[in-house]
Amino acid sequence: MQKNHILLFSVFLLLSFSLFSQQPKQNDSHPRIINIINFIRQNEPRDSAITEDVLYQTVVKQIEMMKQYKLGGTFLLQYDALIDPRYQQLLKSLPANEFEIGGWWEIPQPLVEHAGLRWRGKSPWDPDASVDFSPGYSLEERKKLIDVYMKDFKSIFGYYPKSFGSWFIDAFTIGYMYKKYGIVASCNCKDQIGTDGYTLWGGYWNQAYYPSVENSYMPAQHESKQIPVPIFRMLGSDPIRQYDNGLGTDRQGVVTLEPVYKFGGGDENWVKWYFDQFVNGACMDFAYVQAGQENSFTWNAMQKGFEIQLPVIAKLRDEGKVKVETLERSGEWFREHFKTTPPTAVTVNEDLKGSDRKTVWFNSRFFRTNILWENNTLRFRDIHLFNENFASIYTTEKSSSRSCSVLTLPFVDGYMWSAHDTIAGLRFKAMVNGKEILIEGGKPVISDSIPNELNISWQLNSFNGKLLMNINEREIKIRLVSKKSVKWFFDMTTAENAHLPFTNISSNKISCAFEKMNYTVVAKKGKFSKPANGEVFRISPDENVIMLDFGE
Repeated sequence: MQKNHILLFSVFLLLSFSLFSQQPKQNDSHPRIINIINFIRQNEPRDSAITEDVLYQTVVKQIEMMKQYKLGGTFLLQYDALIDPRYQQLLKSLPANEFEIGGWWEIPQPLVEHAGLRWRGKSPWDPDASVDFSPGYSLEERKKLIDVYMKDFKSIFGYYPKSFGSWFIDAFTIGYMYKKYGIVASCNCKDQIGTDGYTLWGGYWNQAYYPSVENSYMPAQHESKQIPVPIFRMLGSDPIRQYDNGLGTDRQGVVTLEPVYKFGGGDENWVKWYFDQFVNGACMDFAYVQAGQENSFTWNAMQKGFEIQLPVIAKLRDEGKVKVETLERSGEWFREHFKTTPPTAVTVNEDLKGSDRKTVWFNSRFFRTNILWENNTLRFRDIHLFNENFASIYTTEKSSSRSCSVLTLPFVDGYMWSAHDTIAGLRFKAMVNGKEILIEGGKPVISDSIPNELNISWQLNSFNGKLLMNINEREIKIRLVSKKSVKWFFDMTTAENAHLPFTNISSNKISCAFEKMNYTVVAKKGKFSKPANGEVFRISPDENVIMLDFGE
């Protein structure tokens, strides 16, 4: 009997130890993930000073500095670099448990010709979207290009790559890479308008998402309609300044973590501010940023930024505040934890010195929104809806356009609907003594302590009141708590010539049409109207509550 007790106790201890050892580390529950991703081209025809040797030495220097700080990462090879023996030898020497080698899916002349196709570019690598990106090729041509890349990659490295990145990859290509070759992760460009001729606008703003089988830029709402390869957003946009950069024009500038930019990733104050907000702001399920740089910018241009960023990243890693890992590992982690795209947030609680702005980006599989506090006022700067049935022509058709444009479904667009003299947005107002005023308040408190919810509390300067917001993956609920009776509302302002999607505004619903897709936003609490002041629409509360449904 005593032996049985001892045996049972021993089994209990073993089981307890096993269960304990399987528990995630503290920062694994809501990790802050950094991928250092450098992608490699073998030639740069746009600048004769950027020789093949300059490009190669840039990668050598990147590796040297990453090793200096014991930081692993991912190198993504464009095909011309893949077949260059120098890069093969260099990358094969890297420890496989620290570094990942994957594919960069821009299409140069050698890949096209090795696939038996005719090269249409003006140089061995041509950034023209109809030549450089997969949508410039028919579906059968895309298969041939992928098969050649995969075959040659495996013959060189002995395995198929698990990650592919590009400024834009279509859904057919990602699906084919997944089904035939088992890729586990991808990455694409940040949101931008017109930069380098590419427009990606209104998408899942940061972190990662499962794309729709119909549209690689559109998050899917259901597991049955998604490609099970998470797409991570690249470049680390400034959550406050990137969105408005170039406002009133058709081309944005760049304010990102990329090391080459003097204001952004090459500025020590900006970098420290960015990572401070990254590790301390509410993020919900996880936070993510991609560091690193394409070798086309050259080491001379990016060295200072690398010297600023890598010590900061290494310190945060050593303090247990971030996880630095490969894109492949991040993709595997995402698939282990999420059956569908999770809700996440990007939060800035304190802006750079000299600015009082705060912001939060919320993303889910149904919609995204951005709230900006500026000059003590609040406006919704952006709301875009997601619909997995919003098909992209790039998924099925060959494109001949020199540029690339992918969009989602707008409800509030603070960039597209603005002009130099009018900034679009959904503004928080009240009627006081017969006049409309912008309501002012203090510092917002943004919390992700409740699973799958983002909660915001904003103390108002007037009315002895407080504005409370609850955002989940389908809805935004807004409530004003005040001892005084307040006539408050949100007004939608746009530039006079803005192309708006609104087809009908009724008391409980706004109907929209964009790019042949019909969609609606429903007021489950509160009502819509067209105010006399000329604004596009107004949202007024019912019993001091507004509740908007974006999951219809």
